[in-house]
Amino acid sequence: KEITKNADILVCACGRQEMVDDTWIKEGCVIVDVGINAIDDPSKKSGYRLVGDVNYSSVIEKVSAITPVPGGVGPMTIAMLLQNTMLSYQRNQL
Repeated sequence: KEITKNADILVCACGRQEMVDDTWIKEGCVIVDVGINAIDDPSKKSGYRLVGDVNYSSVIEKVSAITPVPGGVGPMTIAMLLQNTMLSYQRNQL
């Protein structure tokens, strides 16, 4: 916690649901939440919902920006995978 409190940008990929809360960050921090965890939620048809490694409701008033879970870094990951696949194909055509 003492290290993360100094971060201007925090990338969270710890693999534990909602582990990082407002006590881990400083005011105005930017958070990139890479984690994706399924937790039980009987109110959902599937019986679960997806959350990140950051406790969104705890940090939202303190951060200047945060990626949502789901839907945050996933689309960027897919876009970069497709771009790298295309670059690899083009290199092999030469």
